[in-house]
Amino acid sequence: MPASAARAATDDQITFHDVLSDDGTRLRAWTNDPAGRIDGPTVVLCNGLGTSPWTWPALLDPDCGVRVVSWNHRGTGGSDRPSDPQRVGIEEFVEDGLSVMDHFGVDRAVLMGWSMGVNTMFELAVRHPERVTGLFAVAGVPGDTFATMLGPLHLPHLAARALTVSLSRAMKLGGRLLTPIASRLPVGPRAVDLITHSGFMLPVPDPELAAVAIAEFLTTPVDWYFHLALKTSEHARVSLSGITVPTMFVAATYDVLAGARDMRTAADRIEGATYVELRGSHFIQMEQPERVHELLLDFLERVG
Repeated sequence: MPASAARAATDDQITFHDVLSDDGTRLRAWTNDPAGRIDGPTVVLCNGLGTSPWTWPALLDPDCGVRVVSWNHRGTGGSDRPSDPQRVGIEEFVEDGLSVMDHFGVDRAVLMGWSMGVNTMFELAVRHPERVTGLFAVAGVPGDTFATMLGPLHLPHLAARALTVSLSRAMKLGGRLLTPIASRLPVGPRAVDLITHSGFMLPVPDPELAAVAIAEFLTTPVDWYFHLALKTSEHARVSLSGITVPTMFVAATYDVLAGARDMRTAADRIEGATYVELRGSHFIQMEQPERVHELLLDFLERVG
């Protein structure tokens, strides 16, 4: 099945809504329950930076048993850029998450985060504990993310942060030249095969849907994406002493964007937290969708 057919096959499982955040920025929010028929708990997904619903194949199954509400980050996936371009940090993402929860009538819920979304969900939990019943972190750490990157290389945190921030600055500067190239890249079976055998991402069971996710990601201008990345890099490590809700970390052994060792130490600092490590990359929920979803369902049952 080509990527276009894969997208068409899942479009009925997603609906988009316009939501205004506190500063007036229009967000493109979405849910996997367009008809209100999913008989299961609601989870608020704080997604990876600049990513889309198609990065979560298990959640696009109409029988997944979980109602998800989420949104696309500022300036990506149809969401507007804020009038102040500096308002694109984790604090603003927390505001956006609360606005999305209010729009969908969600008073309290389990938060699920992936990648930089883990920063967002922990910051939201610390600032607004009354809105959170549990935390499910996938391939992400609660703050100071750039210091944990390149984990498999075992670099010191200061070196990893300096290197990745410098690279992001270079990509932002060259972004206007790179965007016309990136936005025109053909994303098909060969491209997915190349990416999923690069070590950065491992093979996935649904390459057609992966192609949709990659193509959607490439619609964001490169300079804007790395502007977002640099603003989120300023988010310091969240104090975990106040986290009292059930928490689970799902790490990936070969993750170069959120080190498994740092996810493990974060779990160790939260009383009763659960840590699971799977053999995969940063895109573990695309590589092992059924396993990650099984862990989510088990966690939701534990939260009750």
